[in-house]
Amino acid sequence: MIRADRVIISAAVTGSVHVPSQSDHLPLSPEQVVQSSLEAAQAGAAVIHLHARHPDGRPAFEPATFEEIIPPIVEQCDAVINITTGGASSMTIEERLAAAARFSPELASLNMGSMNFVYSGIAERVSRWKHDWEKPYVENTYRQPFINTFAQIEYALREIGEKGGTRFEYECYDIGHLYTLAHFVDRGLARPPLFIQGVFGILGGIGADHANLTHMIAIADKLFGAEYHFSAFAAGRHQMQFCTHSAWLGGHVRVGLEDNLYIGKSELATSNAQQVRKVRSVVQDLGRTIATPDEARAILGLKGGQNISR
Repeated sequence: MIRADRVIISAAVTGSVHVPSQSDHLPLSPEQVVQSSLEAAQAGAAVIHLHARHPDGRPAFEPATFEEIIPPIVEQCDAVINITTGGASSMTIEERLAAAARFSPELASLNMGSMNFVYSGIAERVSRWKHDWEKPYVENTYRQPFINTFAQIEYALREIGEKGGTRFEYECYDIGHLYTLAHFVDRGLARPPLFIQGVFGILGGIGADHANLTHMIAIADKLFGAEYHFSAFAAGRHQMQFCTHSAWLGGHVRVGLEDNLYIGKSELATSNAQQVRKVRSVVQDLGRTIATPDEARAILGLKGGQNISR
């Protein structure tokens, strides 16, 4: 692992897992996503990881929706834009790549394998639903896997990476995903320096056990040597613990309401910026320095914000 002098904070501001009935603070409309992104950047996030939603909170893939989000952000701050290619498990690969193909961002997320990605347990914790779509949406994850075939991964690498110059945040939910990434490195489709995002605590993926984080880094070291940067996050209540562990080991961190709706035990976070400020304090207490957006660009070898489509 490349142990950078400065820590990149990524903020995943809305995602596609949580539903409106869980929190009134989850950004939904384009205006809310823009405002939340700007606040997170102001608080210290160098990278803004973006999903989009329809007005009722359903995940959106349409480039027209992202057009209401991305230009206002890049006009008002210099944060790195990271567009999801994961979207939601109900979307086709063409739908999931539509926004990244439209904007050719500096960075895009890329899930490194098919898996059971289960968050049906949300239905057991919500007593009053705001919208009819929410309960069937989360319950369906118990029956429907999240498909990311090798053909789909290669398609994303070629369509978004080779054609647009976008680099990737390789999201690895299990150790096998590292070997999948190594396969594409060997074929020359994934190019160092790699940006590996270890994801822990998703039902169906690797558990939120700290031994798993150290093991993931050990295997990545074996596969990629000093040709990758590592970041980590864990879903839900393990969020800050795993960010702390990653930063302590020399890695980067990710927070945001996509991954965790809380700021403390039984206390809902009121914004993404609140989580960014908390993890920034943690990182600084460890004696590490927070990366600016331009420093994040240099660390990850990105093409620069001026080279994305508007």
